[in-house]
Amino acid sequence: MATIGIDLGGTNIAAGVVDAQGKILAQGYRRTLPERPYEEVIADMAGAAEDAVKKSGLTMGDITSIGVGVPGYFDKKTGVVAFCPNLGWHDVPLCGEMRRYIDLPLYGDNDASVAGFAEAVAGVSQGVKTSVFLTLGTGLGSGIIIDGKIWSGAHGAAGELGHLMYRQGGVLCTCGARGCLERYTSATGLIRIGQEAAARHPESSLHRFDKDPLSAKNIIDAAQMGDAAALEAFDEYTTHLANGIVSIISFLDPELIVLGGGVSRAGEYLLEPVRRKVQAGKFFKMLPTGEIVLAALGNDAGIIGAAMLHRA
Repeated sequence: MATIGIDLGGTNIAAGVVDAQGKILAQGYRRTLPERPYEEVIADMAGAAEDAVKKSGLTMGDITSIGVGVPGYFDKKTGVVAFCPNLGWHDVPLCGEMRRYIDLPLYGDNDASVAGFAEAVAGVSQGVKTSVFLTLGTGLGSGIIIDGKIWSGAHGAAGELGHLMYRQGGVLCTCGARGCLERYTSATGLIRIGQEAAARHPESSLHRFDKDPLSAKNIIDAAQMGDAAALEAFDEYTTHLANGIVSIISFLDPELIVLGGGVSRAGEYLLEPVRRKVQAGKFFKMLPTGEIVLAALGNDAGIIGAAMLHRA
């Protein structure tokens, strides 16, 4: 038997048929076009899922459940997406609406938690009891896995590590607060830090992006080439990220901290300073610390994790 996983993004809908081992058998895609009514988006989610089933050579009779990763808050008791900022959704009856097209049990969760769960089921943290997944993208997404299950807390609000208060009165966050951790540890945060560093260094190669959008990759590439502003920016960024991880270790002491998202593509260039700064900054310096590693599943994590939510 197999399950369907749907990764609902602000730009694309990706659906896949996944076997019991976490292998994607086939995929289907649709554009999200979030300005549309939610009914149309959900219809296309079902359509992408049906496309994937057809490509897999299976039928809906071979599918046992559907899972959906949502960039927002999914109420597991009601099957309602309470809010989803990227889509402008509020109190959307996802489960009920999906049953109009596919009458199967539906499971949902936050997309970052889903990606972290995928790594625990079929990726780098497979077999690990406690892990924390951090996705370093536009924001700081996160997922906490304890005893092989997604930890969502008493009211479903746990795991929003990007909105830990990091600096009182700091940079304004998209959530409306100031000083959230994600403003300093996301790709967006790195870009802001890079722009500030470039302003202090008129000779910096980063100024060639004054008219074109500066990206996190631009900054990382420039740092690896020795640009002073980029080096300053990346050093500050890795310090912020290490500080956040130190706080996570002090609170949860996970066996593994998994880094995903665009910034993680820097690989060892990112891992080396972060590991070093975490070791220097942690409270119990004499005790071992959970290893900091790169995610293994990439863009497939959303589909795989969603498909496996029946286990979560």
